[in-house]
Amino acid sequence: QVQLKESEGGSVQVGGSLRLSCTASGYDFSDYCLGWFRGQERETVATIDSASVTRYEESVKGRFTISRDNAKNTLYLQMDNLKVEDSAMYYCAAEPGWCSWLWETFTNWGRGTPVSVSS
Repeated sequence: QVQLKESEGGSVQVGGSLRLSCTASGYDFSDYCLGWFRGQERETVATIDSASVTRYEESVKGRFTISRDNAKNTLYLQMDNLKVEDSAMYYCAAEPGWCSWLWETFTNWGRGTPVSVSS
């Protein structure tokens, strides 16, 4: 059974940084597309495919970095220069094969972790 677990989120002030991680168990995710999403609408924040090709939502480009460590079965999201509008519940997700930008195509999800940015 595929399981994903996000690290604890946190609260920071505007301009601060946080790093989220997501650890997978139950499978080898090296051939999976991985993504970070946020909010009830599951807005796509960033994706990374099996070749580590990345894609970012426009508002986070230059501030967020998605990465993966296949040896540790772990996905990361480094978030720098955080803004109030980045506050949300963040979810990691995984799907075998190629990467889609659409959250609906991901079938394996973590439970989410909260990020709060205050001014």
